[in-house]
Amino acid sequence: MAITRQVITSLQRDGTDMLGTKVLAVKIVDESIVSGSLLTVESNHFCVLKSRGAVLDVYETGQYALTTPDKPLVGSIVQGFFGGTSPWVYEVIYINRSKLLVRSSGVATSAEMAEMAYQVDYYIHVDTKQAALDLITHLPFNGSTIDIKEVADYAGPAIEQAINQVVQVTKMENINEHINEIREGVKAHLTDFLKVYGIMLNDLKVLILPKDERMRELISLQAIGLTPIEAVRYYLALRMADMGLVSAPNAAVGRSFNIGGQVTGTYALNAAETGLAEPVTK
Repeated sequence: MAITRQVITSLQRDGTDMLGTKVLAVKIVDESIVSGSLLTVESNHFCVLKSRGAVLDVYETGQYALTTPDKPLVGSIVQGFFGGTSPWVYEVIYINRSKLLVRSSGVATSAEMAEMAYQVDYYIHVDTKQAALDLITHLPFNGSTIDIKEVADYAGPAIEQAINQVVQVTKMENINEHINEIREGVKAHLTDFLKVYGIMLNDLKVLILPKDERMRELISLQAIGLTPIEAVRYYLALRMADMGLVSAPNAAVGRSFNIGGQVTGTYALNAAETGLAEPVTK
Protein backbone atom coordinates (compact mmCIF):
# COMPACT_ATOMS: atom_id res chain seq x y z
CA MET A 1 0.00 0.00 0.00
CA ALA A 2 1.43 3.38 -0.99
CA ILE A 3 2.25 5.96 1.66
CA THR A 4 -0.66 8.42 1.62
CA ARG A 5 -2.15 10.59 4.29
CA GLN A 6 -5.56 9.49 5.46
CA VAL A 7 -8.19 10.01 8.13
CA ILE A 8 -8.44 7.23 10.72
CA THR A 9 -11.82 6.96 12.43
CA SER A 10 -14.01 4.40 14.19
CA LEU A 11 -17.03 5.45 12.13
CA GLN A 12 -17.90 3.32 9.12
CA ARG A 13 -19.06 4.60 5.74
CA ASP A 14 -22.72 4.31 6.72
CA GLY A 15 -22.10 6.39 9.86
CA THR A 16 -22.35 3.51 12.35
CA ASP A 17 -19.77 3.04 15.08
CA MET A 18 -17.70 -0.12 14.72
CA LEU A 19 -17.64 -0.53 18.52
CA GLY A 20 -21.38 -0.16 19.16
CA THR A 21 -22.78 -1.61 22.40
CA LYS A 22 -21.11 -5.03 22.26
CA VAL A 23 -17.45 -4.28 21.54
CA LEU A 24 -15.06 -3.00 24.21
CA ALA A 25 -12.04 -2.47 21.94
CA VAL A 26 -11.22 -2.73 18.24
CA LYS A 27 -7.79 -2.80 16.57
CA ILE A 28 -7.01 -1.26 13.19
CA VAL A 29 -3.70 -2.25 11.53
CA ASP A 30 -2.87 -0.18 8.44
CA GLU A 31 0.49 0.32 6.73
CA SER A 32 -0.70 3.58 5.19
CA ILE A 33 -0.83 5.38 8.56
CA VAL A 34 2.01 7.90 8.35
CA SER A 35 3.06 11.26 9.77
CA GLY A 36 0.34 13.79 9.08
CA SER A 37 -2.50 11.26 9.03
CA LEU A 38 -5.50 12.56 10.91
CA LEU A 39 -6.69 10.49 13.85
CA THR A 40 -10.29 11.14 14.89
CA VAL A 41 -11.43 10.10 18.38
CA GLU A 42 -15.16 10.23 19.17
CA SER A 43 -16.51 11.54 22.48
CA ASN A 44 -17.21 8.03 23.80
CA HIS A 45 -13.81 6.57 22.90
CA PHE A 46 -10.16 6.46 23.87
CA CYS A 47 -7.54 5.73 21.24
CA VAL A 48 -4.15 4.07 21.67
CA LEU A 49 -1.48 4.31 18.96
CA LYS A 50 1.08 1.49 18.90
CA SER A 51 4.03 0.68 16.69
CA ARG A 52 5.75 -2.70 16.72
CA GLY A 53 4.41 -3.48 20.18
CA ALA A 54 5.31 -0.13 21.76
CA VAL A 55 2.67 2.39 22.85
CA LEU A 56 3.32 5.76 21.21
CA ASP A 57 0.45 7.75 22.71
CA VAL A 58 -3.07 7.64 24.18
CA TYR A 59 -5.66 10.08 22.86
CA GLU A 60 -8.93 11.40 24.18
CA THR A 61 -11.75 13.09 22.24
CA GLY A 62 -10.59 15.21 19.30
CA GLN A 63 -8.72 15.09 15.99
CA TYR A 64 -4.95 14.77 15.92
CA ALA A 65 -2.26 14.93 13.24
CA LEU A 66 0.01 11.98 13.89
CA THR A 67 3.75 12.38 14.20
CA THR A 68 5.39 9.02 13.51
CA PRO A 69 9.01 7.90 12.98
CA ASP A 70 8.58 7.30 9.24
CA LYS A 71 9.43 10.83 8.01
CA PRO A 72 12.96 9.98 6.80
CA LEU A 73 11.67 7.12 4.69
CA VAL A 74 10.67 8.98 1.55
CA GLY A 75 11.36 9.02 -2.15
CA SER A 76 13.86 6.61 -3.62
CA ILE A 77 14.73 5.05 -0.26
CA VAL A 78 11.19 3.85 0.24
CA GLN A 79 10.77 2.79 -3.37
CA GLY A 80 14.08 0.97 -3.47
CA PHE A 81 14.01 -0.88 -0.17
CA PHE A 82 10.31 -1.28 0.65
CA GLY A 83 8.57 -1.18 -2.70
CA GLY A 84 6.66 1.98 -1.78
CA THR A 85 5.31 0.52 1.46
CA SER A 86 6.17 1.93 4.86
CA PRO A 87 8.13 -0.57 7.01
CA TRP A 88 6.44 0.86 10.11
CA VAL A 89 3.27 -1.04 10.95
CA TYR A 90 1.00 0.94 13.20
CA GLU A 91 -1.89 -0.25 15.31
CA VAL A 92 -4.72 2.11 16.14
CA ILE A 93 -6.82 0.73 19.00
CA TYR A 94 -10.14 2.32 19.86
CA ILE A 95 -11.50 1.68 23.38
CA ASN A 96 -15.17 2.11 24.19
CA ARG A 97 -15.81 4.51 27.09
CA SER A 98 -19.58 3.94 27.14
CA LYS A 99 -21.27 1.82 29.79
CA LEU A 100 -21.72 -1.69 28.43
CA LEU A 101 -24.06 -4.37 29.74
CA VAL A 102 -22.48 -7.79 30.41
CA ARG A 103 -24.28 -10.98 31.41
CA SER A 104 -22.73 -14.00 33.13
CA SER A 105 -24.60 -17.18 34.01
CA GLY A 106 -23.79 -20.54 35.55
CA VAL A 107 -24.77 -23.20 38.07
CA ALA A 108 -24.06 -23.38 41.81
CA THR A 109 -25.03 -26.07 44.33
CA SER A 110 -26.95 -25.51 47.56
CA ALA A 111 -26.30 -27.12 50.94
CA GLU A 112 -28.48 -30.09 49.84
CA MET A 113 -26.40 -30.35 46.61
CA ALA A 114 -29.38 -29.09 44.59
CA GLU A 115 -28.42 -27.26 41.40
CA MET A 116 -29.16 -23.54 41.41
CA ALA A 117 -28.96 -21.51 38.20
CA TYR A 118 -27.68 -17.95 38.59
CA GLN A 119 -27.62 -14.94 36.28
CA VAL A 120 -25.56 -11.81 36.92
CA ASP A 121 -26.13 -8.65 34.85
CA TYR A 122 -23.62 -5.84 35.34
CA TYR A 123 -22.48 -2.59 33.73
CA ILE A 124 -18.84 -1.82 32.97
CA HIS A 125 -16.86 1.03 31.45
CA VAL A 126 -13.28 2.22 30.91
CA ASP A 127 -12.84 5.53 32.72
CA THR A 128 -9.30 6.86 32.19
CA LYS A 129 -6.38 6.81 29.73
CA GLN A 130 -4.41 4.64 32.14
CA ALA A 131 -7.35 2.22 32.33
CA ALA A 132 -7.35 2.03 28.53
CA LEU A 133 -3.68 1.01 28.63
CA ASP A 134 -4.37 -1.58 31.33
CA LEU A 135 -7.13 -3.06 29.16
CA ILE A 136 -5.00 -3.63 26.06
CA THR A 137 -2.06 -4.76 28.21
CA HIS A 138 -3.83 -7.46 30.22
CA LEU A 139 -6.79 -8.53 28.07
CA PRO A 140 -5.62 -10.13 24.81
CA PHE A 141 -7.23 -9.60 21.42
CA ASN A 142 -8.89 -12.62 19.85
CA GLY A 143 -8.65 -11.29 16.33
CA SER A 144 -9.31 -7.57 15.90
CA THR A 145 -11.83 -7.02 18.72
CA ILE A 146 -12.49 -7.53 22.42
CA ASP A 147 -16.21 -7.93 22.98
CA ILE A 148 -18.38 -8.21 26.09
CA LYS A 149 -18.62 -12.01 25.73
CA GLU A 150 -14.88 -12.27 26.31
CA VAL A 151 -15.20 -10.08 29.40
CA ALA A 152 -17.97 -12.38 30.67
CA ASP A 153 -15.78 -15.45 30.04
CA TYR A 154 -12.88 -13.94 32.00
CA ALA A 155 -15.09 -12.76 34.88
CA GLY A 156 -17.10 -16.00 35.09
CA PRO A 157 -14.87 -17.87 37.58
CA ALA A 158 -14.69 -14.86 39.93
CA ILE A 159 -18.48 -14.56 39.94
CA GLU A 160 -18.95 -18.31 40.47
CA GLN A 161 -16.55 -18.34 43.42
CA ALA A 162 -18.30 -15.41 45.12
CA ILE A 163 -21.75 -16.98 44.70
CA ASN A 164 -20.69 -20.44 45.88
CA GLN A 165 -19.21 -19.05 49.10
CA VAL A 166 -22.77 -18.39 50.29
CA VAL A 167 -24.93 -20.78 48.25
CA GLN A 168 -22.99 -23.94 49.13
CA VAL A 169 -23.65 -23.49 52.86
CA THR A 170 -27.28 -22.37 52.50
CA LYS A 171 -30.40 -24.48 52.10
CA MET A 172 -32.15 -24.02 48.81
CA GLU A 173 -35.32 -22.54 50.28
CA ASN A 174 -33.30 -19.95 52.25
CA ILE A 175 -31.03 -18.69 49.46
CA ASN A 176 -33.18 -15.68 48.58
CA GLU A 177 -32.95 -14.51 52.19
CA HIS A 178 -29.20 -14.08 51.58
CA ILE A 179 -29.48 -12.43 48.15
CA ASN A 180 -28.14 -9.07 49.41
CA GLU A 181 -25.16 -10.80 51.00
CA ILE A 182 -24.52 -12.68 47.75
CA ARG A 183 -24.83 -9.49 45.70
CA GLU A 184 -22.34 -7.60 47.86
CA GLY A 185 -19.90 -10.52 47.74
CA VAL A 186 -20.11 -10.74 43.95
CA LYS A 187 -19.71 -6.97 43.63
CA ALA A 188 -16.56 -6.95 45.77
CA HIS A 189 -14.96 -9.91 43.98
CA LEU A 190 -15.87 -8.62 40.54
CA THR A 191 -14.66 -5.07 41.24
CA ASP A 192 -11.23 -6.32 42.31
CA PHE A 193 -11.01 -8.73 39.38
CA LEU A 194 -11.95 -6.21 36.67
CA LYS A 195 -9.70 -3.49 38.11
CA VAL A 196 -6.66 -5.40 36.83
CA TYR A 197 -7.99 -4.99 33.29
CA GLY A 198 -8.73 -1.29 33.71
CA ILE A 199 -12.48 -1.96 33.75
CA MET A 200 -14.73 -0.20 36.25
CA LEU A 201 -17.81 -1.98 37.60
CA ASN A 202 -20.84 0.31 37.91
CA ASP A 203 -23.74 -1.81 39.16
CA LEU A 204 -24.98 -5.36 39.07
CA LYS A 205 -28.04 -7.54 39.58
CA VAL A 206 -28.03 -11.14 40.81
CA LEU A 207 -30.82 -13.65 40.18
CA ILE A 208 -30.68 -17.19 41.61
CA LEU A 209 -33.31 -19.87 40.90
CA PRO A 210 -33.49 -23.66 41.17
CA LYS A 211 -32.23 -25.06 37.89
CA ASP A 212 -35.03 -27.63 37.77
CA GLU A 213 -38.38 -26.16 36.73
CA ARG A 214 -40.31 -28.54 39.02
CA MET A 215 -38.31 -27.42 42.05
CA ARG A 216 -39.08 -23.78 41.26
CA GLU A 217 -42.81 -24.52 41.17
CA LEU A 218 -42.74 -26.55 44.38
CA ILE A 219 -40.91 -23.78 46.24
CA SER A 220 -43.42 -21.27 44.91
CA LEU A 221 -46.28 -23.39 46.25
CA GLN A 222 -44.63 -23.59 49.67
CA ALA A 223 -44.20 -19.82 49.61
CA ILE A 224 -47.99 -19.35 49.68
CA GLY A 225 -48.23 -21.35 52.91
CA LEU A 226 -48.53 -25.00 51.81
CA THR A 227 -46.64 -27.73 53.62
CA PRO A 228 -44.11 -29.76 51.60
CA ILE A 229 -46.56 -32.67 51.12
CA GLU A 230 -49.37 -30.30 50.18
CA ALA A 231 -47.08 -28.57 47.69
CA VAL A 232 -46.34 -31.93 46.05
CA ARG A 233 -50.05 -32.75 45.87
CA TYR A 234 -50.99 -29.40 44.34
CA TYR A 235 -48.11 -29.63 41.88
CA LEU A 236 -49.39 -33.07 40.81
CA ALA A 237 -52.93 -31.70 40.57
CA LEU A 238 -51.81 -28.82 38.38
CA ARG A 239 -50.00 -31.15 36.00
CA MET A 240 -53.04 -33.45 35.86
CA ALA A 241 -55.31 -30.48 35.18
CA ASP A 242 -53.05 -29.43 32.29
CA MET A 243 -53.62 -32.89 30.81
CA GLY A 244 -57.40 -32.55 31.24
CA LEU A 245 -57.75 -35.28 33.88
CA VAL A 246 -60.93 -34.92 35.93
CA SER A 247 -59.26 -36.51 38.95
CA ALA A 248 -56.93 -33.50 39.42
CA PRO A 249 -58.94 -32.05 42.38
CA ASN A 250 -58.77 -35.42 44.17
CA ALA A 251 -55.00 -35.42 43.84
CA ALA A 252 -54.86 -31.97 45.40
CA VAL A 253 -56.66 -33.11 48.56
CA GLY A 254 -55.21 -36.63 48.62
CA ARG A 255 -58.55 -38.44 48.08
CA SER A 256 -59.25 -41.53 46.00
CA PHE A 257 -61.18 -41.36 42.74
CA ASN A 258 -63.64 -44.09 41.74
CA ILE A 259 -65.21 -44.53 38.33
CA GLY A 260 -68.07 -46.94 37.70
CA GLY A 261 -68.28 -48.22 41.25
CA GLN A 262 -70.15 -47.50 44.43
CA VAL A 263 -68.43 -44.84 46.52
CA THR A 264 -68.41 -45.55 50.22
CA GLY A 265 -70.30 -43.32 52.61
CA THR A 266 -67.07 -42.02 54.04
CA TYR A 267 -65.78 -41.05 50.61
CA ALA A 268 -69.10 -39.49 49.66
CA LEU A 269 -69.02 -37.42 52.82
CA ASN A 270 -65.45 -36.31 52.14
CA ALA A 271 -66.26 -35.44 48.57
CA ALA A 272 -69.26 -33.40 49.63
CA GLU A 273 -67.27 -31.68 52.36
CA THR A 274 -64.45 -30.65 50.07
CA GLY A 275 -66.62 -29.80 47.08
CA LEU A 276 -63.74 -30.96 44.88
CA ALA A 277 -65.21 -34.17 43.53
CA GLU A 278 -68.60 -35.72 42.87
CA PRO A 279 -69.00 -39.41 43.60
CA VAL A 280 -69.77 -41.53 40.56
CA THR A 281 -72.40 -44.30 40.97
CA LYS A 282 -73.95 -46.83 38.67
